[in-house]
Amino acid sequence: MLTITNAKIITSDRIIENGTVWIADGKIVDIAERLVSEDDITGDWLDAKGLFLSPGFIDIHVHGGGGADFMDNTIDAFLRVAQTHVRYGTTAMLPTTLTSEPEELMALFDTYAQVLRHNERGSRFLGLHLEGPYFAMNQRGAQDPRFIRNPSPEEYIPILERYGHLIARWSAAPELPGALDFGLKVRDHGILLALAHTDAIYEEILPAVEHGYRLATHLYSGMSGMTRRNAYRYAGTIESSLLLDAIDVEIIADGVHLPEPFLKLIHKIKGKDKIILITDAMRAAGMPEGKSILGSLKSGVEVIVEDGVAKLPDYSSFAGSVATADRLIRTMIDLAGTDLITAVQMMTLNPAKLLGCADRIGSIAIGKDADIVLFDDNINVHFTFISGELCYQSN
Repeated sequence: MLTITNAKIITSDRIIENGTVWIADGKIVDIAERLVSEDDITGDWLDAKGLFLSPGFIDIHVHGGGGADFMDNTIDAFLRVAQTHVRYGTTAMLPTTLTSEPEELMALFDTYAQVLRHNERGSRFLGLHLEGPYFAMNQRGAQDPRFIRNPSPEEYIPILERYGHLIARWSAAPELPGALDFGLKVRDHGILLALAHTDAIYEEILPAVEHGYRLATHLYSGMSGMTRRNAYRYAGTIESSLLLDAIDVEIIADGVHLPEPFLKLIHKIKGKDKIILITDAMRAAGMPEGKSILGSLKSGVEVIVEDGVAKLPDYSSFAGSVATADRLIRTMIDLAGTDLITAVQMMTLNPAKLLGCADRIGSIAIGKDADIVLFDDNINVHFTFISGELCYQSN
């Protein structure tokens, strides 16, 4: 039994002052609005000293951190990313790929299957997020154009049949030839389907939704806005994602990819239940600024990290963020004007619902996994627990 007392417990609808949480066998077994002393209990005991107690953060789009990238395709790289982000409150994540050679992707599946047996101290892995390679070339951003291609059943069906159980999410451009049939196959395997790096307009988004596309990948980044065709205006992916209730949106809330007006606009339109905060972090997250690599060390793209963001060397595009989860929460409060409960929900319960695991994680409730973060008023993380096990403690 572990008892955490003297905490401000963040629930889905209120903050419990002077709260206590009891944990046993990796689960939350009781919650009370009262303090207890060490003399009153048996087992391990932690005085939170007034820290906020939150559900663990869930990052459904992250490429790397701590100097490592999942595309490095080594067990050490996977573990280093997980151990880096757990320091900032991320208790669960979807390791995210980039467009790559087919052989490189196949090798990554095998590495991921192995790493699941070794990850004991870092953020838990909930499945892979395949970002690409089925993208619109015009919206590729920092994705390597050498590997961008249209969906091919000869490629994706064997992947789904052999590795579908390892994939939690797949992002693609829905307007490409074959992308709707691809969507049906992905949906039938129980995989979350997202639209990304796309030039689709409203008339193409509507059938995409019917074929399983449910999430807009990093809204505003790598997607079309209002466009003209033969003098007529058409709503792009951005406007369609904001308009359609069937589409949730994920946002890189680092204050750079999306400045204050955009964050406020998205929050005003989509509300607290349809927004998911993501880091989209690359290997430089948690590292000093300077030169870095987006993607694998072998075939990645050189980038420059400055002003709290990664950029292509020609400054034509951002190249992934260096944000961590705590920064996202701070930004939503400071720039978007959300309250703490709402900002935390966007990083916990909302992604858990989208992934279909809200019965286990994403909120502080009796019977759920004890994935817990303790942080101060400035969202500085002091403790991170995963299934009741202490995985990080600040100095």
